[in-house]
Amino acid sequence: MNGNGAPRRVGDVTTVSTASARTKLERGRGALGPALELVHTGRAPTRAVLTAELGVTRATAGAVAAELEALGLIRVDSRPGGAGGTQGRPSHRLSVDENGPVALAAQVHPDGFRAALVGLGGRIVATAPGKVTVSADPAQVLGAVVDAGAELLARTGRRCVGAGLAVPSAVAEPEGTALNPLHLAWPAGSPVRAVFAQCVKAAGIDGPALTGNDINLAALAEHRHGAGRSAQHLLCVATGHRGVGGALVLDGRLHSGSSGLALEVGHLTVNPEGRACHCGSRGCLDVEADPLAFLTAAGRSPGPEVSLLQQARDLLRSEYAEPAVRAAAEELIDRLGLGLAGLVNILNPDRIILGGLHRELLHADPERLRAVVADRSLWGRSGSVPILPCTLDHNSLVGAAELAWQPVLDDPLGALGAAA
Repeated sequence: MNGNGAPRRVGDVTTVSTASARTKLERGRGALGPALELVHTGRAPTRAVLTAELGVTRATAGAVAAELEALGLIRVDSRPGGAGGTQGRPSHRLSVDENGPVALAAQVHPDGFRAALVGLGGRIVATAPGKVTVSADPAQVLGAVVDAGAELLARTGRRCVGAGLAVPSAVAEPEGTALNPLHLAWPAGSPVRAVFAQCVKAAGIDGPALTGNDINLAALAEHRHGAGRSAQHLLCVATGHRGVGGALVLDGRLHSGSSGLALEVGHLTVNPEGRACHCGSRGCLDVEADPLAFLTAAGRSPGPEVSLLQQARDLLRSEYAEPAVRAAAEELIDRLGLGLAGLVNILNPDRIILGGLHRELLHADPERLRAVVADRSLWGRSGSVPILPCTLDHNSLVGAAELAWQPVLDDPLGALGAAA
């Protein structure tokens, strides 16, 4: 019988079936974003896991996965042999679509820039470095890095969802200004987000153009795709090409403070009689534990051929047995350990990850660094805080791409459906 009490015609079966499928899809559309994020971060390798994580029926999870596949974002593989989520028939395997859209990621540092195309899953599809002198006009280097990114897009023919920029400065919100680009020639308060957006638009690149601090973005990338996965309170400290930065991820979200300026760890004093800092103080972590500090302590004069970070890495890897190099490394490890111990006392993280030259120092003498942190911190004495190296290459670039991917993760159909 149909709803009017009349006998149901044969054709009504198709109508009911179609309506049922449409209802399942509509019910699942609210789960598209959470589902995509689960696949994006590797937490849902199969449809069975996706079903359990979303708390929906198998039919709804199937409809959600099919919709994401239709948008060109993921692949659903039903062939047997994949890791099953339950006993019995193997579950459909889920993965990001390697031929899907990309985000344009850009990074500016004192020695130049790097542009990249980054797909879902934090996978770098293509990258292009640029060595230029960064002038006082942000538009010069930002125009160059966007042009490099546009060339990568033209060469690969990939669809772009937007652009993200990582800069070595605190980025004040909501204005998007580089508050303290101490190691660049830019004036304090440069409107980098507005300039970057203008360059992206001029290059004919669609989608949002967003900006963030490079270490904040590195921490975001590591939390989603690298050494920070599953951490609830993640502290990231790293050297860039110059200076030291820090970031904190709390309960899965990047902590940026009330106006984007939290975790300026580079200006913790670790040597009161130490080097003068750009901020006006003395002995800050920024000038006591960065690549230039290491090269100087080792008695090396940096050259112009490659970046300071690369010179410091090469020296540490190739000449660590030399007494002057080892002594310089130990000095930096002790300074870094003091800074980390103070942060552990204040923040009580459940994991610390180190990037840039700090990652190399951890590899060189992990026990020394861990001993300094444990000895100098209250919580370090009561329980060991894991200190791990960052695992992603170009993690600030991957984090910059996360900025551009976020609107898609929030609403895949709204971001891509109209143009799909």
